Amino acid sequence: MSPEWLGALARYNRWMNESLFALSAKLSDEERKRDQGAFFRSIHGTFNHILVADRIWLGRFEGVTLPDGDLGPGGIRALDQELYTDFDELRAERALTDAALSQWTGGLTPERLAAPFVFLRRGQRNEVPLWWAVAHVFNHQTHHRGQITTLLNQQGHDPGVTDLYAMLRDEKARPSAH
Repeated sequence: MSPEWLGALARYNRWMNESLFALSAKLSDEERKRDQGAFFRSIHGTFNHILVADRIWLGRFEGVTLPDGDLGPGGIRALDQELYTDFDELRAERALTDAALSQWTGGLTPERLAAPFVFLRRGQRNEVPLWWAVAHVFNHQTHHRGQITTLLNQQGHDPGVTDLYAMLRDEKARPSAH
């Protein structure tokens, strides 16, 4: 895993989040929050979960010390915790977290990615190469965004192209895009 590859994943993350949030903004709050039987119930619930997970991992990456019982900074105590009930606030916080994730990954080197990363998960000490954890963050986001695209499709809304390849191809056509 190279810093260049992580940069592409961070850009893809932002690109897809912006796209799915823009499409979801066209839905009513009731449509976004409708329980459709997904693991995190709804489009809104799944967006919240992705944000929760990203903040937990960013906190770990940045070495944030947490109070007992918290999983992540800001009082995150559960993976299904609703951080923001208001969609516009959730969208704005998503953009801030995407920027923080991009900035953090932008400072990584091959040596740092290969180095051991130690963190606590549910009180248990874990040690893995840093690249494992970073790869997990981006894979996790993609997994749950795939669920969101399904939920949108079930409501009759086409999310359009979601391929990393499409983003990279568009960037190549517009070199100043990244």
